[in-house]
Amino acid sequence: MRFLAGSSLNVLIMLLAMMTKQGVSANARRLAFVQHRRHKSMMTTNSRLFSSSTTDWPVDKVRQTFVDYFKGKEHTVQPSSAVAPLNDPTLLFTNAGMNQFKPIFLGQVDPTSPLASLQRAANSQKCIRAGGKHNDLEDVGKDTYHHTFFEMLGSWSFNGNYFKKEAIEYAWELLTKVYGLDESRLYATYFEGNDDVPADLEAKEYWMQYLPEDRIIASNAADNFWEMGETGPCGPCTEIHYDRIGGGRNAASIVNQDDPNVLEIWNVVFIQYNRDLETGLTPLPAQHVDTGMGLERLVSVLQDKPSNYDTDAFTPLFDKIATHSRVGPYEGKVGDDDVTKKDTAYRAIADHARALCFAIADGAVPNNEGRGYVLRRILRRATRYGQQILKAEPGFFATLVEVVVDTFGDAYPELVQNQKTIFDVIQEEEQAFSTMLDRGIQYFTELQSELEEAKSTEVTGSKAFFLYDTLGFPLDLTQLMAEEAGLTVDSQGFRTKMETQKQRSRDARKKSSDGSAHLEFIAEQTAWLTKEGIATTNDAPKFDTAALPAKVVAIFGVDGFTDSAQEGDTVGLVLDQSSFYAEAGGQEADTGVVISLGDDDAATSFVVNDVQSYGGYLLHTGVVEKGTFTKDSDVTCSVDYDRRSKIVPNHSMTHVLNSALRQVLGDGVDQRGSLCSDEKLRFDFSHKKALSGKQLRQVEEICQQVVQDDLEITAQVMPLN
Repeated sequence: MRFLAGSSLNVLIMLLAMMTKQGVSANARRLAFVQHRRHKSMMTTNSRLFSSSTTDWPVDKVRQTFVDYFKGKEHTVQPSSAVAPLNDPTLLFTNAGMNQFKPIFLGQVDPTSPLASLQRAANSQKCIRAGGKHNDLEDVGKDTYHHTFFEMLGSWSFNGNYFKKEAIEYAWELLTKVYGLDESRLYATYFEGNDDVPADLEAKEYWMQYLPEDRIIASNAADNFWEMGETGPCGPCTEIHYDRIGGGRNAASIVNQDDPNVLEIWNVVFIQYNRDLETGLTPLPAQHVDTGMGLERLVSVLQDKPSNYDTDAFTPLFDKIATHSRVGPYEGKVGDDDVTKKDTAYRAIADHARALCFAIADGAVPNNEGRGYVLRRILRRATRYGQQILKAEPGFFATLVEVVVDTFGDAYPELVQNQKTIFDVIQEEEQAFSTMLDRGIQYFTELQSELEEAKSTEVTGSKAFFLYDTLGFPLDLTQLMAEEAGLTVDSQGFRTKMETQKQRSRDARKKSSDGSAHLEFIAEQTAWLTKEGIATTNDAPKFDTAALPAKVVAIFGVDGFTDSAQEGDTVGLVLDQSSFYAEAGGQEADTGVVISLGDDDAATSFVVNDVQSYGGYLLHTGVVEKGTFTKDSDVTCSVDYDRRSKIVPNHSMTHVLNSALRQVLGDGVDQRGSLCSDEKLRFDFSHKKALSGKQLRQVEEICQQVVQDDLEITAQVMPLN
């Protein structure tokens, strides 16, 4: 291993092998490795000078090599989606490469979408894990492997284009033949099976073409069975692990044992099942491959660096931070060895600079709601680390923007295009918080003294809320400062104060309170419809304003597809054609009635409350108001056109408002969503700062003039490109 040089390498290998054999804990082995690395660092004048391995495999080359390899295997190079997703309300940030492909896995792709034709794909996806279910923010800086922003190298096969054999072959070839990793340091895992799913012996057999059996390890569901959620597509996975130590040892016993020197570098998921709360696991009609490999971790392996932070993805930022630091350069210390928290601060600041630059380039901005508040927390965390721990002057953080752009701008031109906006936003936020930071630090220092006198170690909820509400300190920042001081925070008391002080409404649309069931299609349902030969819904008549004859081709209830629905049942109807407008583009779905005349001329009626499109099938959800509906019934669609006539102008005005904002504020305005109902319109947009009174009046005047001009409204279908 090139980064462990000299005679001490042999001693370390022997020591670690002995410790492993004797069952010494992963933490103890980690300590031995860290001690060795620190000893080597002390013997080197500048441990962060580029080594030959760094120049052989700089981060840009590693990324491009991955993409080029899969392009040569007939994969479509899919651009990274925005790190601040616009069309997935379940995500604060894009946190995995597969996010943009969820409609394919769920069987909800519109046949007219570019995703519908994808067979194979590959890319490097920008990801942020901060806030929400996947949140690494509080750990960033404390160790050498957590990040809020990272890149995920991914490759995919959709709808059975290829499966386990090819996926394993590609992974092995890329790692060993292209990147040149030592085959003797690689290990593979496979799913060992459980009561629900048999062992994935197929994957094991394929791996035996490349690895000896003692380096192919059976692992449990926690490590080797991937699930999107409580329901939905899922399947076994195989992980590829790399042993940093090598030296001929067999590290199979410490794979997936939290040893920092035997690390997972690639996860290959075989999506072959669907989990349903009622029916359990069933095989998917179309199988997929979803792989993910952290770019920063792969770069650390290729550059023979002990951590991601020692690679050229971070060293330029460390060099710039050092010019502001009054307490010295980065030394790579962690835990108790980082007594002053200096190196913790370096890692956190560098990480947070990357996260903020990429998020702002994609249109997100720090504010007090949702993802905007997460970004504000990240920025204030970095600012506090710099000014309090590194003794940097206010304004230091904004100077890091140029370094991020220089380092990643070739791969992500949106950074270059939005560099001034990124700088302006960060500079303004940093300045605003810096004016309060000194007061907050002084307040916290005085609070420490009070607690010492009172022989207490807990910051009360009231004090934490004062820091938040008056001095702009997010709770996690107060908790971080308390942890550094050996204190705790009454977070429940803080939350109680928060609820009393401030009530928020984050959702523009509230879920119906009538207790009706929520119905939706996923891959299992759309696949069933296709298998039954049922064509997708023809919704072209939605632009007309007349009653439309149609046929019920499927009825879907809480227990699945059925042949009939009785009075009072909540179901979803699939029709061969429909004049109902499905929710799209921010416009609420049409409501109305579907009527059927039986043989005895007795009318049966179905009240439509919602319409959603899943893979081209329109699901009309509602309640059977009268009579019985059966499959193959002839029906008439009757849309509430009075309601739609109130929605349509609101939708048109969102486009007018978008145009007016661009005229007044320039091209830096990005639409971030909209809501068009029969009562109002809401237009979400991002801009580097709030509108001034003058700008707001200008926007209003432009919109009012368009209304006064009474322009003709036309519709034209345009290609996506």
